[in-house]
Amino acid sequence: VSRQLLRRLAEPTRTRARLYDNNGTLVADSRFLKGHGGIVEVEDLPPPEKNGGIMGLFENAYETLVTWLPARGDPPPYIERANQTASDYPEVTKALSGETGRKVRLTSDKDKVLIAAIPVQRFKQVMGALMLTTGGVEIELAVRHVRFGILKVFAVALAVTVLLSFYLAGTIVRPVRRLAEAADRMRGGQQGREAIPDFTRRRDEIGDLSVALRDMTDALWRRMEEIENFAADVAHEIKNPLTSLRSAVETAARVTDPDQQRRLMSIIQQDVTRMDRLISDISDASRLDAELARAELAPVDMGKLLDALVQIEGAKFKDGEPGLTSGTFDPGACVINGIEGRLVQVIQNLVGNALSFSPPGGKVHLSATRQNGEILIAVDDNGPGIPPENLDSVFERFYTQRPVAEAFGTHSGLGLSISRQIIEAHGGNIIATNRYEDGDERGAIIGARFEVRLPAA
Repeated sequence: VSRQLLRRLAEPTRTRARLYDNNGTLVADSRFLKGHGGIVEVEDLPPPEKNGGIMGLFENAYETLVTWLPARGDPPPYIERANQTASDYPEVTKALSGETGRKVRLTSDKDKVLIAAIPVQRFKQVMGALMLTTGGVEIELAVRHVRFGILKVFAVALAVTVLLSFYLAGTIVRPVRRLAEAADRMRGGQQGREAIPDFTRRRDEIGDLSVALRDMTDALWRRMEEIENFAADVAHEIKNPLTSLRSAVETAARVTDPDQQRRLMSIIQQDVTRMDRLISDISDASRLDAELARAELAPVDMGKLLDALVQIEGAKFKDGEPGLTSGTFDPGACVINGIEGRLVQVIQNLVGNALSFSPPGGKVHLSATRQNGEILIAVDDNGPGIPPENLDSVFERFYTQRPVAEAFGTHSGLGLSISRQIIEAHGGNIIATNRYEDGDERGAIIGARFEVRLPAA
């Protein structure tokens, strides 16, 4: 009866139940059925093996990985003898003493067995012990299922990482490498002006980097072209006085007339003076870019500066010469951020040119006003003006158009070019215009006007 009862109780849970009396003798075992033909042993079949396909490969890899992992120590062995008694299982012995026993053991096939034994009591008297055992296969399958889930998540994360790596390599690393290679070719002089790849269609940092590199490359090319043009202009301008000097020296060696020798020596002196002035201005122009880049801007009150220049020119004024006049400069109204020494150079150059073109007794007017966040400085003269076709070219290097009475070689043609370079470095601009009678361009020219606009501080 006890055997049938155990069988009915244990069958739904796939748990094997064994009942021992208080003497340790096995009374009933749910694994054995008693029928007309005798006792039959019942044992659950193992689950079907699933080793095919990709999952089979994963399972094999999992089993191999598990075997490589360090073990915490194997459980004690599970030994099942033919004639079982309570003494074969310490858990049952513990239960017969009135305590609960539990243990995990390992079969000869390396399968885990979970054992639990409890005392069977009646009125606190131990009548026997009930031992329940179940295989650990289901638990291992559940653990394996969880681990497989973790491995699947890991595999998906790894695949996403690999795909993102390829994506990033294609969208970030490869364009950056192309930019770096193009810059390296530019450094070696192996490419032309359009060597930097154009990624302006991108709306990210790579596109911004491409724009910056292309702008920098264009600026470098423009600078190189300016240097080449400047070198060609310098060579041309120096060649002219050298040719004249050489001709005068060769001629002076052959002539014996003292008057002709004096005239030739005068020509030689003029050419030397012209070359000295030319080389000095060229040296100043070549240093200007570096100086403007290194210098720190400081507040400059253009009203005070212009007032000081007017006083200096007034102290040098002589009767019969053109003079300098000015309006009233309000202190603090015309302040800019700039390099005071270079701004003085610009104003002196403009005033000097205006005075040199003004007739005897003429007037050069200097003014400064604040307009729409800008400081407008104007220099007006009443000289012959500037040919309309040359209003832009007067700012080119080595442009010269001097009064007829002026001594030859006193100007290099770099003054206005340097002035424009200084003003543009301050974020402003400079233009040349003509002054007309009654302000009508159809009237006669009554002088020239140079306007300098600088951002106010």
